[in-house]
Order: sequence, then structure tokens, then C-alpha cells
Amino acid sequence: MFNFRYRHNKTNAALLIGGALFLGACGGNGGAESDLSGSIEIDGSSTVYPITEAVAEEFRAEAPDVRVTVGVSGTGGGFQKFSRGTIDIVNASREINPAEASQAEGNGISYVELPVAYDGLTVVVHPENDWAKDITVEELKKIWEPAAQGTIKTWNQIRPEWPDRPLRLYGPGVESGTYDYFTEAVVGKSHSSRGDYTASEDDNVLVQGVSTDPNALGFFGYAYYEENKGKLKAIPVDDGDDSNGAGAILPSIETVKDGSYAPLSRPLFIYVSSNIAENPAGVEFVNFYLDNAAALSEEVGYIPLPAKLYEEQKEKFGEFAGSAAPSEAAAQQ
Repeated sequence: MFNFRYRHNKTNAALLIGGALFLGACGGNGGAESDLSGSIEIDGSSTVYPITEAVAEEFRAEAPDVRVTVGVSGTGGGFQKFSRGTIDIVNASREINPAEASQAEGNGISYVELPVAYDGLTVVVHPENDWAKDITVEELKKIWEPAAQGTIKTWNQIRPEWPDRPLRLYGPGVESGTYDYFTEAVVGKSHSSRGDYTASEDDNVLVQGVSTDPNALGFFGYAYYEENKGKLKAIPVDDGDDSNGAGAILPSIETVKDGSYAPLSRPLFIYVSSNIAENPAGVEFVNFYLDNAAALSEEVGYIPLPAKLYEEQKEKFGEFAGSAAPSEAAAQQ
């Protein structure tokens, strides 16, 4: 059972608590037709990017006349573009916030939220780090909270038995949904952290930083760790809940699946604009996405939803697209 003990927003808790994870591929080819044409603009989260780009690559092979572009400007940057109506789909590693939703509404943009996979935020160090064998959520808070800026500078300030070596931090930029999720789960307040760390919206930059700095600590999505685990070391995280006796837990498909990797397990989303309903290629792409997200999310290092939830997302999108599409009479006016 998925049983995340922390969620960014409890509105979707019923949706995101599922039964056993089904790891097989969902659906076939999504029915993409070779005579489709047009363009689909996607931007947003670097965490969700690998899934969406994998889907886009497969879709391009079936519908070569459809131009699908996938950018990376962070979840916040993606929502800014989405709320202005300049892109069709936003990749999001958190839910849309009230200000973004209000801006979209003010610009006449309706949308549907579609969970597509699960992720476990991964805390990493350099492979030569032989002292940080685990870390608690409280210690992560001590490192990352605003009060740590200019104060918490060495490893032995976290645990006395750790060495008196400089602590250099790498993490997502403030436009990142990963940053928002981590700060709320660990610090206790979204968008609240120290500012004296190496920040980037590009997770590959963070991987490069930690993998070349023996004194580094960083965090990013599980897929980027999986892709680079030969040059990184993940640290098990202890959420401080003594009732389960689990202690520190490493992120993995199994520990994210069963909810024991807390509080850094989370859902990943795409948000689809009503503009898609007027674009046959866009409608086909979203259905193709949901048909293939299970296999492709697993292929790039994430954890698929249970098969039933993908079916529910297809139904949800079908109802949305049907209600958002212009009527035949309106189209003729």
C-alpha cells in the first residue's frame, strides 16, 4: 500500500493512496494516428522532464508530423508560462498553488491535474564521504532552515562525531517544485530555506556538483540518483517516527511504494490546459502519455502509479477534454 505520511496537499490524498503497485506497462500505443499534425508546448519541472521527454520521444515516432517540445524552467517557471497560456502542458513536481491557480483563472485558462508517477527525493553525498551513514529529518532541518545561513558551516555542527570539514550544499532553485516540497516536508514551511547554497533548476548541475565535491550534500529526484549512482552515494533518512521501528530508510522503488521512505516520497503531475481540447494531436498525446506512463516512468527511474489510477486519470481527462472542447455550433460561428 502507498501510505505517504507527508503530502504537499491533502486534497488528493484519496486519489494518491492506492493498492499494490502494478509494474506492468499500461495500454498499447495510445492510438496515435500518422496523419496528426500541429504542435504541443510543454515546460516545467526538471524532475518530471525525463518521463515526459520519454513519452514525447515515443509519440514522435508514431506521429512524426506533430512537433512536441519539452522545456525545463522548474515547476514555478512552468506554472508562470502555463497560467499565461503560453504552453499547453506543465510538468509539475508539486501541486499548483493558489496564486498560480488564480492567475490561470484570471486569464481564462482551465486545466486538469493528472498524477503520472511517484518519486522519492534523494539526499546524496560524494562517494568518499564515509561518515554520513544516515541522517534524520531534524538534522536536515538544522542544515537547511533559514537560521542555518552563515551559521551551520561544517559537518561536525550536525553531529559531533562527524569531521570538522566544510559543509557545501547543492539543491534545486527556488522556482523548483522539488525545492518547495523539500522545504515544506523538512523545514516545515514551503519556500523557506537558507540561501547560501549552490542552486540550479537543472538537476544535472547538482549531480555534477555533488559528484565532484567530497564535502558536498545535496538533494534531487530519485531518477537522477539512479542514473548517476556510480558517482553518488544516497543517505538513508530517518523520519523520527519510532513507532514503526524502521529507522533510517534508503529511497528505492520498494520503499517509495510501501510508504516507508518518509517524508520525502511524493506524487508527480502533469497539468493540461483546456487549449489541448481544441487540438486533436494534443488530446491524442495526453491519452498516449497515460497509456505509456507506467512503463516509461519505471524505465527512467521513477515509480509507476497502480494501473487502476492510470485508468481513472484517462477517464478524468476524457471528461475534461469533452467539457473544454468547443461545441460544433460554436466552432461553426
